[in-house]
Amino acid sequence: MHAHYLEWLNLSVRWIHMITGIAWIGASFYFVWLENNLNRANPRDGLSGDLWAIHGGGIYHLEKYKLAPPAMPENLHWFKWEAYFTWLSGVALLMVVYYLNPSLYLVKPGSELAPALAVCIGLGSLLLGWLIYDLLCDSPLGQRPALLGAVLFVLIIAAAWGFSQIFSGRAAYIHVGAIIGTLMVGNVFRIIMPAQRALVKAINEGTTPDPSLPAKGLLRSRHNNYFTLPVLFIMISNHFPSTYGSDYNWLILAGIAVLAVLVRHYFNTRHATQKYAWTLPAAALGMLCLAFVTDPSRNTAERPVAPQTTASSAPTAPANSDPTRISFAQVQPVIAERCIVCHAAQPSSPMFSAAPAGFMLDTPQLIQQHAAQIKAQSVDSQIMPLGNLTQMTPEERTLIGAWIDQGAKLD
Repeated sequence: MHAHYLEWLNLSVRWIHMITGIAWIGASFYFVWLENNLNRANPRDGLSGDLWAIHGGGIYHLEKYKLAPPAMPENLHWFKWEAYFTWLSGVALLMVVYYLNPSLYLVKPGSELAPALAVCIGLGSLLLGWLIYDLLCDSPLGQRPALLGAVLFVLIIAAAWGFSQIFSGRAAYIHVGAIIGTLMVGNVFRIIMPAQRALVKAINEGTTPDPSLPAKGLLRSRHNNYFTLPVLFIMISNHFPSTYGSDYNWLILAGIAVLAVLVRHYFNTRHATQKYAWTLPAAALGMLCLAFVTDPSRNTAERPVAPQTTASSAPTAPANSDPTRISFAQVQPVIAERCIVCHAAQPSSPMFSAAPAGFMLDTPQLIQQHAAQIKAQSVDSQIMPLGNLTQMTPEERTLIGAWIDQGAKLD
């Protein structure tokens, strides 16, 4: 597909995914808030609580029944399509971004994994993840929610580690998010919605509902609630190469997931108790610690001394009093050959019709202006060039890093 139309397809699918995701997660957050804020003091017969609220210039009165009203209303609103379309658009986005050209974003640079096999692993992991999760929830572990949650966390992080061995860091993160998203929509489609249909059917027929179905639905709904913040992080993680681009990206994901779950737990419980208020400062401190331990500048001293020459096309460095000084004349040919094929006003790469993210390196001034970003993505995290399609060498990365460390001078 022509790069221009592929970009617009990416935009359209991503926009749909974002819209439906906001609708799904927003509804989930709202109903958790609603449940936690019900006034349960002396409710009238048949109710477990009610709530008064004002929004948009109107006053609302909401009531929650212990089971159901004496007669079911003619119009009962169900919340399901937001979940289904979020997952469908997410899978479509996987296809557009990762599977149409797996060598670019999916396969780990330097890996000998066949692109077709990588795609099969990605898709297969979604099905396998659901089967394992569903089996665990229906096992005796389902009666011990805390232990089940710990087991699920270990398995998800193990998947992150496994993906990081064969996929690019960005693809590894996204596939963890895709597995979690599949678990969430599977819960809605296979457990929560059937339980709700069975409840409505029993009420309409005047029979006693099966209490095991709502119990299973409650467990899966609780899982979905705690999954949301880690998934939201993964959705924005592709903007932050210091996370997925790290050699320890799976550990960083584990740390952020723990912090996200702590924050979610506080908001789930804060109306009943404040004993988990410590989770908010703990999460803030945890993010600071992650930023510190992943700081690539702490390892600068370990970087080898840059060579004075690179490819044969590079001009000889001008004489200067410091033989270790890297000149721009040594760096510019490397950036021209490895980076500007994509990051130009008119990219020569057929994969892009415009510079990705508007990031251009056409002129020496632009190269100098973006030196920090170049170092972060091509030297520290080494996520650029994408899939290392232009075959930037370790020596060239070292050369660029040394030039930037010396002040990124153009003389």
